Amino acid sequence: MNPVDNPYAPGAGTPPPELAGRDDLRESVRIAAERIRAGRPAKSLLLIGLRGVGKTVLLDRMRNDAEAAALHTLRIEAPEGRSLPAILAPQLRQALLRLSRLEQTRDLAKRALRGLAGFAKGLKIKYSDIEVGIDYEPEPGLADNGDLEHDLQALLEVAGEAARSAGTALILFIDELQYVEEDQMAALITALHRVAQRQLPVMMVGAGLPQLPGRMGRAKSYAERLFDYPLIGPLTAAAAREAIAVPAAQQHVEFEPQALECIVRETQGYPYFLQEWGKHAWDEASRSPITVRDVEQASAITIAALDESFFRVRFDRLTPSEKRYLRAMASLGAGPHRSGDIANALVRKVTALGPTRNQLISKGMIWSPSHGDTAFTVPMFDQFMIRIMPGDDWRVA
Repeated sequence: MNPVDNPYAPGAGTPPPELAGRDDLRESVRIAAERIRAGRPAKSLLLIGLRGVGKTVLLDRMRNDAEAAALHTLRIEAPEGRSLPAILAPQLRQALLRLSRLEQTRDLAKRALRGLAGFAKGLKIKYSDIEVGIDYEPEPGLADNGDLEHDLQALLEVAGEAARSAGTALILFIDELQYVEEDQMAALITALHRVAQRQLPVMMVGAGLPQLPGRMGRAKSYAERLFDYPLIGPLTAAAAREAIAVPAAQQHVEFEPQALECIVRETQGYPYFLQEWGKHAWDEASRSPITVRDVEQASAITIAALDESFFRVRFDRLTPSEKRYLRAMASLGAGPHRSGDIANALVRKVTALGPTRNQLISKGMIWSPSHGDTAFTVPMFDQFMIRIMPGDDWRVA
C-alpha cells in the first residue's frame, strides 16, 4: 500500500476524510443560525465531550457550513492563561471589517468598530494581554466603561445591529470554553442573553470538556436555559465503520469485515483513535483488502504513536503528585471512581488530595460526573498511565 495515498488524518483538529455520524448536529446548528438570521429565537449551543471525540473538527465544519450560507463568523480557541477579551477582540475586529465593506451596513459596522476601540481601551489596564488593531477612534460612552460585563454586552449589541442591517448573523465559534475564567464566562453569558432578548442575530457555538455545563451554571444560574448542550460521544459502530471504510474505498481499497470490526473494537468508536488505527493499518498492509492480521500488526505501532503524542503531551504537563493521583485512578480501572477509593489507593485522606484533584480538573485532565466521583477526560488514559508508570513505585511519594 502506498503511504502517499493514505487517506487518514490523525492530528489535533485535523479534518478527517469522512466526517461520519455528525449530520444531525450540523443540521441543528444550521437551523438555529437561520432562525436568528430571520429574527426568530434560537438557543446557542455548547458541544460537550471528552478529548478525542472530534469537537474541534465538528466546530470547524459547522463554521464552514455557516460561511457557505453567507453568515459572518469568528473562530477562537480559549487557551489557558489568556483572557476572553484578548482572544475575542481581534477576531471580532475582522468580522466587523468584513461587515463594514457592505454598503447597507457600513455605518453600523463602523460604529461597532468604534465600540471595539473603546472596549479595548477601557479594559486594557485590567486585561493587559489585549492587543487589537484600532481602525476608528472610540465613541465616548460606547463599550468603554472598563467593566467587562457591561462593555461586552454593549459591544455584541452594536455588532448584532450591524449584522441585522446586512441581513446576516454573527456566529461566535469558541473552542476549549472550559478554560475561560468564571467572571469572564459570566460576562459572555450576560451579553448573549441580552442579544437574545433583543432578538439580534448573534449566537455562540462553543465546545468544551464535560465540566463546562457546571462552570456555566456557576457563572450564571440561567445559563442552563440559555444554551443547548448536545453531548458529543464516540461514534456508533456503523458510523465508525463508515469513517474507516469510505476513505479507503475512495482509493479503491477495501477492508475485510473482520478487520473493520477489530478497529471499531480497539478504538471504542473515538474519532481520533479511528484515524490513528486507519493510518497505521493502511501503512502495514501490502495489498487490498486490509486484513485482521494487518490491523493487529498495526495496533502495537498505533498504541506507541498515541503514547508519544496524544497521551504524552498531556502527561508531561503534570506534576509528580498529579501523576500519582491519575495512576491511582488507573489502578482502579477506566472509571469513574469515588474520591475515597482513589484516596485509599494512595493511602491518603480525601481532604489532603483535594488541591491535587482541583488542579487536575483545572488542567482538563479529570472531571466530576456526579458529587464525589472522578473520571478521566481523555479516553483510554487509564491504560496509558499503567504503561507509563508500571509497577507500584508510584504509591511512594
